[in-house]
Amino acid sequence: MSRITGKINLMNLHAIRKMITGAAGPVECIVIPIQKNKLFVGEKGVYLDLIAFEIDPAKRKEKGDSHLLKQSFSKEVREAMSEQELKDLPILGGLQVWDGQAEAEPVSTMAVQDETSDLPF
Repeated sequence: MSRITGKINLMNLHAIRKMITGAAGPVECIVIPIQKNKLFVGEKGVYLDLIAFEIDPAKRKEKGDSHLLKQSFSKEVREAMSEQELKDLPILGGLQVWDGQAEAEPVSTMAVQDETSDLPF
């Protein structure tokens, strides 16, 4: 049985990092606008639909991803987008077959915005 591992860069959505004041003090958060990102709001949650595309084995890096992840849309939304808009959708992450060995990722140095607001956490 093989395992697949992957990462999603949420900052490739229309998102920002903010420091927001919670019940126990400042909390680092990611704010992801629902409508701007065409997320699906259901009865039990807010969903980001994904689709994986296999990367040609000849073009993969030695231990690189086997698939890339992009956002998936309903047929209606896809048909309303131009070919260029579809092509320009960001790669959100990648997947690879897990071999049991993990490599550390560098910590991001993205700027964080401060905002005061009450949060339940």
